[in-house]
Amino acid sequence: MRRAATRPLRALSASIAQHRPFFPITAAITHSLQPHGNLVDRLATRSLATATNALSSSRKPLFDKILIANRGEIACRVIRTAKSLGMKTVAVYSEVDADSLHVSMADEAYCIGPAPSSESYLRMDKIIDIARKSGAQAVHPGYGFLSENARFAQALADAGIVFIGPSAASIISMGSKSESKDIMTAAGVPCVPGYHGPNQADSHLLESASAIGFPVLIKAVMGGGGKGMRIAHSAQEFPDALISARREASKAFGDERVLVEKYIVRPRHVEVQVFGDAFGDVVSLWERDCSVQRRHQKIIEEAPAPGLSEELREDLGRKAVAAAKAVNYLGAGTVEFILDNDTQEFFFMEMNTRLQVEHPVTEMITGLDLVEWQLEVASGNPLPLLQSAIPLRGHAFEARIYAENPRNNFLPDAGVLLHLSAPPPLPASPSPWFTSGQPSAERDSGGASLRIEEGFRAGAHIGVYYDPLIAKLVAHGRDRADALRVLRSALEKYEVVGVSTNVEFLKTLAGNEHFVNAEVETGFIPKHFEELFPPIAPPNPQTLAQAALFVALRDHPLQNLRKGTSGSPWTSLASRRFGGDIYERVVTLHPDTAPGTDDANTPPSVNIHIREATPGRFDVSVHTSDGVVNFAGVSAELTGPTTLSATLDSQKLRTTIVAQAPSATASGQNGERLHIFHDGRKTTLVRPAPAWLTTLAGKVQGAGKGGIRAPMPSLVVDVRVKVGEKVEKGQAVVVLESMKTETVLRADGSGVVRGVGCKKGEMVEEGKELVDIQFDDADN
Repeated sequence: MRRAATRPLRALSASIAQHRPFFPITAAITHSLQPHGNLVDRLATRSLATATNALSSSRKPLFDKILIANRGEIACRVIRTAKSLGMKTVAVYSEVDADSLHVSMADEAYCIGPAPSSESYLRMDKIIDIARKSGAQAVHPGYGFLSENARFAQALADAGIVFIGPSAASIISMGSKSESKDIMTAAGVPCVPGYHGPNQADSHLLESASAIGFPVLIKAVMGGGGKGMRIAHSAQEFPDALISARREASKAFGDERVLVEKYIVRPRHVEVQVFGDAFGDVVSLWERDCSVQRRHQKIIEEAPAPGLSEELREDLGRKAVAAAKAVNYLGAGTVEFILDNDTQEFFFMEMNTRLQVEHPVTEMITGLDLVEWQLEVASGNPLPLLQSAIPLRGHAFEARIYAENPRNNFLPDAGVLLHLSAPPPLPASPSPWFTSGQPSAERDSGGASLRIEEGFRAGAHIGVYYDPLIAKLVAHGRDRADALRVLRSALEKYEVVGVSTNVEFLKTLAGNEHFVNAEVETGFIPKHFEELFPPIAPPNPQTLAQAALFVALRDHPLQNLRKGTSGSPWTSLASRRFGGDIYERVVTLHPDTAPGTDDANTPPSVNIHIREATPGRFDVSVHTSDGVVNFAGVSAELTGPTTLSATLDSQKLRTTIVAQAPSATASGQNGERLHIFHDGRKTTLVRPAPAWLTTLAGKVQGAGKGGIRAPMPSLVVDVRVKVGEKVEKGQAVVVLESMKTETVLRADGSGVVRGVGCKKGEMVEEGKELVDIQFDDADN
């Protein structure tokens, strides 16, 4: 009887969709567009889902209070929707997250333990205890941590608390890559050839890989997010890849079992967003393309997937719905496929039984709040829309901003966000998205929009214990070219200082000709490596002049006097006053270099001579290896602690410059760093440190050729050598882990280990020497 009662509601939903325009973004999403503003007040509107359900007397009420068992931007994202629906929210946090944004946003917050996730965010008992104590009726797991843990879902059910996600049985079925492929085969969903059986003997797995044919992909049976995944191109590579995949799988999922699949050489990663309710209905909310990846993890996503025929799109949707129905799926899920670029065949890869990081691109092309849908379905209500009423409008991109160094193999970074400035969000147009129950054929966007998903403020610390995701930029446009233009503009305005980020890389990627032409595949980055990582261009004279003017003005005696400050410790360095009135100094700068840069390729230092001709006007001479560039009568002033206003060559410039205190890094450079954001580009310059500070950094800078140093703050997982041991070039020496990512450091040459400066389980800082190797003469 309950199921029959939902049918009139569905008909009413479709009727409203046909005759009543609606705003493309709910109040929750509008709020996430501008978390610090009043856009919600200006575009106060409820989604079609809520409006339709409100008309049904049989609709069950939503929860009064929910607990969010997560952190960072996804916790903030869930809290925003919950608050817009009038729900109270409960946050949990580890000791290092006490001052986090999600903690301040929630109505209540509880500490659940020390920083390691195994002692905090993975503690089911503590989270359930806090849910009981706080009176939370349901728990939203976000993504990662416990979001796909069947034992957690069952424990909540046993405690009488709703898990905002699928049943434990569905998680078990789809969480096991081997079992899920058996289910998919039975449901008529094509699967990649491979071995998914219970025999985990090394020899049997190698035998299976050889039978499949190399290259093969080794994947954790209970994996996800690129964890526990390695490619073996030959039988010789297989044993080491298997060991590494198992170890990472064991730490990430508590299960070291793996499967082996054929590795498709030119694949695309295409996934379908599905949603199911408790009445057996499942819908597809179209597909996303997540092909461009590094370390088997997504970096930029888009919806819909470019270049698909309508027949292929419909087939993907049908197969995804069939996959979800095969396990009686409830809530938000994603069915992931490998699409062979050469044959256009697609194969089931896995199902993520949770909300995805990239769910905002689906929200942008449908105008639906997927967290609100999760809450509706978890409360026992039917899906808000029929398949025929789900719109597909425009195109959307999501770029993930990570704390990592792309030029150092995308290794994660950690530190304090000294400066964080995001572009202003662009509200979506209030014009209707479609005018019938069918998806809009023209997909007319009615205007561009930009959404910022942030989980941290300036001053926050990005640690080594968790995923290095800082924020997401989500751009929407009338078509793919439109959306990409909005994304590029947003990336040019996004500023971060304090940790290395992938922002500059994303700018290059978003402007790459092959990406613009939608020639995407999972091997995109290695295939176009030279184009994506061109040699770093030397800073132009205009940028050098601005940096030197910033230093000169900041350290100007009169400037300090006017601002009532005691000045910078750099004030006494290389500056003179002639005749009592003329301020003159020489500022030495050189470009920053990444860890591992060869000294021979380090750009030369540049001297910039600055002379104050009259108060507020300067003559600037930039002395480079190519000659001298002069700027005469430059008017310049500091309009803020990080803002330089100057006129160079008749051009009025307003530039953000952030000074970072002197420090030594793994690159061996020591000095004050100046981060210049100008004309959509970030340039980092180093002011060499004085001799006394360089001496203090000697331990880092004095490491010999055979010194292997930590490229990032990290945890030592394994030390594979001892003092006096002979090593060969390429041999694994130390295994590190940072932000859930494992990195193997290898010997640059053959030789003998002279010293080991770390031990298993130790936390090490960036730049610390871990192993010292005396290379053989042939390697010198």
